[in-house]
Amino acid sequence: MMNTESPELFWLAATVLLTGGLWIPYVGNRFREVGPPNWSWFPLPDPPQRAPWAVRAVQAHANAVENLVLFAPLVLAVHAIGPSAVAVGACRVYFFTRLAHALGTIAGFPIPFRTAAFLIGFACELTLGCAILLGS
Repeated sequence: MMNTESPELFWLAATVLLTGGLWIPYVGNRFREVGPPNWSWFPLPDPPQRAPWAVRAVQAHANAVENLVLFAPLVLAVHAIGPSAVAVGACRVYFFTRLAHALGTIAGFPIPFRTAAFLIGFACELTLGCAILLGS
């Protein structure tokens, strides 16, 4: 059930949860490859992932975190000034483009798909920025 009083915050929370959960597949793969970590004070360096999809999952997670740093403050600023329908739509589209980007990266989709998803998400961030600068 969506928060209808602050839909922009709903989409921000959904994006944060998506980003926060992207580590689970590659950590699960790490346990499968090398077993659980030994909990010593001076652990050995973590060897690189062997499964190509897990390497891509690490990249997808890093990219999602990097973009969340831009998206979250924009959404909070839009919330503070009062969101417009366009801003709420941009938040919704952003979530689904980040989901598509992450899944496409992990699955190994071609670069044009991932680039398109990234650019649509960036356009959503620009839309939010313009909403703030123009007073929503």
